[in-house]
Amino acid sequence: MHATKISIQAFFSMALILLLASGLGACNVAPNERQTLRLATTTSTEDSGLLDAILPEFEAQYDARLEVIAVGTGQALALGEAGDADVLLVHAPALEAAFVADGHGTQRYDVMYNDFVIVGPRADPAGIRALVRAADALAAIAGAQAPWASRGDESGTYVKELSLWQAARVKPAAGAEWHYSLGQGMGATLQFANEVGAYTLTDRGTFLSQADHLPNLVILLGGESIDENPDPALYNPYGVIPVNPKKSEAINHELALRFSAWLTSVETQQRIADFGAEEFGQPLFHPNSEAWRSSQP
Repeated sequence: MHATKISIQAFFSMALILLLASGLGACNVAPNERQTLRLATTTSTEDSGLLDAILPEFEAQYDARLEVIAVGTGQALALGEAGDADVLLVHAPALEAAFVADGHGTQRYDVMYNDFVIVGPRADPAGIRALVRAADALAAIAGAQAPWASRGDESGTYVKELSLWQAARVKPAAGAEWHYSLGQGMGATLQFANEVGAYTLTDRGTFLSQADHLPNLVILLGGESIDENPDPALYNPYGVIPVNPKKSEAINHELALRFSAWLTSVETQQRIADFGAEEFGQPLFHPNSEAWRSSQP
C-alpha cells in the first residue's frame, strides 16, 4: 500500500511540514502535484489489513497520497477538532454525532459495520463460554478476578468496553491486579492478552486477521460469525466524517469530500464486502453505506 502510516507522536512532530499551502487544499495545488489527504482512523481498520486492501485504489484514481494516522477513535476525533486531519473513519456513533453537532465535522456517513467479540484463554477460567450477554461475561470475569486486558486508550473499542462494564454493574478498581489498562491499540492489546492469558474485547476483524499469531486465544463469546453473535450490544458501526474546513486553512476539504463519496460508493463497498471473505471464510467488515443499501435487492 502506498499510503503513509505514522504514529500519533510522529504526526505531531511532522505537523508543520505536512501543512497544505492554504485554502481548501485542492484549489491551491500546483498542476501535476499530488495532493495529500490526512485520514485519522482507528487501529482496527489498519490492524485488520482493510486499509492496505482498499486505499491504493483511491490514491491511483485521484492521484493523491493518503497519510494514515491510526489511533483510537477519541484521538482521531481530537485531531479533527484541532484541524489536524482532513477526514475521519471511526466507530463510536455517540461521539461521532456529538462531533458533528458541535460543528467540528460537516456530516457523518455510514460506511460499514462488524462486531465485537470477547476472546480469552482456551481454559476459560471465568467460565464465560456458555454465556450470551457480554455484560454477564464481564461480570463473571470480574467475579473470578481473571486477567482482563483493556485498551484504555479512548478508542471506540474502549468506549464499548466501558458501556459493557456499566451494563454489568461492575467498575474495576484502579490498580486491581487482574485488570490491565494498557493504553495500546488493538493489535498490541491482543498480543498482551495472548502472552499473559487474559481476556479482552476486540473487533472480530482484527482478531481473525491476527489469529495465526495468537495461539493462546479463542473467541469465547460472539459466535463464529457476526450472524451467530447472540448479543446485539456487540454491533460495531463505522462512519466517515469530513472535518469542517473552518477548523484550519490546511484542511483539504474538497479531497475529503471526494474520499467520503468514494468510500461510500457501491464499487468501494463491494471491495469492503469482499475483504477477508476468501481467506477467513467470512468478510471482516460488512458494507453499510446508503448507496450500498439502496443497491441491494
